[in-house]
Amino acid sequence: MNAIANKQETFAARLPDSPVRVVIIEDLREVREGLMMLINGTRGFQCVSSHRTMEDALEKIDDSAPDVILTDIGLPGMDGIEGTRILRERFPRVPIVALTVYDNDEQIFAILCAGASGYLLKNTPPLRLLESLREVLDGGAPMSPGVALRVVKLFRHFHPPERASYHLTPQETELLRLLVEGHHYKTAAHQMGITTNTISFHLKNIYQKLQVHSKTEAVAKALREHII
Repeated sequence: MNAIANKQETFAARLPDSPVRVVIIEDLREVREGLMMLINGTRGFQCVSSHRTMEDALEKIDDSAPDVILTDIGLPGMDGIEGTRILRERFPRVPIVALTVYDNDEQIFAILCAGASGYLLKNTPPLRLLESLREVLDGGAPMSPGVALRVVKLFRHFHPPERASYHLTPQETELLRLLVEGHHYKTAAHQMGITTNTISFHLKNIYQKLQVHSKTEAVAKALREHII
């Protein structure tokens, strides 16, 4: 336990002063409370609210509260997939990460298409979970290794239409290519020799032209329709 605590302290020490504000949506009390303890017990993170159901979360999440939303899929009442669609519409700039026991193709594909920016299994180690929350805020799309492999296999089975054109500029096309390769804001900015603010500007235009709401959706559409 001391070794884990020391590693967690080292990781936390690298975080900036402003804490990552996390909302948890999880129906199992022991899991929900465990996540709260992990997040609130790590410097640089804060659990601003936790909810047993998606309905409760949709009613109570404050517009300015979360930096990232962590949600289960198998919830009582409205499930995490439908809830993610609604959350994405209400909070288009807030990344949503699925944390679930499900690792089947249907659940993975459904919630990513609904707007989730990441997909983690509940056996994800605590330190990796914390790193994933940071990663998604940097424009990444964290996934458990087995899930990432399934996503690749899913795309292999697509039969895309002819190459689509969405009138992307050369820089927008280059940025989209980098996103498909797994880059996030900072590394894409470095590769293109521009600032992260310019990356944000181009990304906003890409989302508008492709009619998507997240990096994950943009990458999925780019691969599905041979945009790049």
